[in-house]
Amino acid sequence: QVQLVESGGGLVQAGGSLTLSCAASGSIFSLNDMGWYRQAPGKQRELVARITRDSSTNYADFVKGRFAISRDNAKNTVYLQMNSLKSEDTAVYYCNANVRPRLMSGSRDYWGQGTQVTVSS
Repeated sequence: QVQLVESGGGLVQAGGSLTLSCAASGSIFSLNDMGWYRQAPGKQRELVARITRDSSTNYADFVKGRFAISRDNAKNTVYLQMNSLKSEDTAVYYCNANVRPRLMSGSRDYWGQGTQVTVSS
């Protein structure tokens, strides 16, 4: 059993900053790529940023230069630093991790429960 628990969402004014965290726990043999996705009301879930185990990153164009993804492998945690927030960044943000669980062959994707980010204009 693998769990992803997000924290750090909330209400912020446009131009402000928030940092999201996501901690993975449970029966983990290896923690591979991790990432953040978001879903706004009435829209599909979309990629925000991803990071490999050796910290190579990729970002959606709409967050480049404003958001930064990082991870702490010792803590099995991924972070998303969000700066210069805009009203259009309002969404539920979901953590994703590709995990190989202990006592299992192969890897699979796990999702957190989501954390609400609301940016007021």
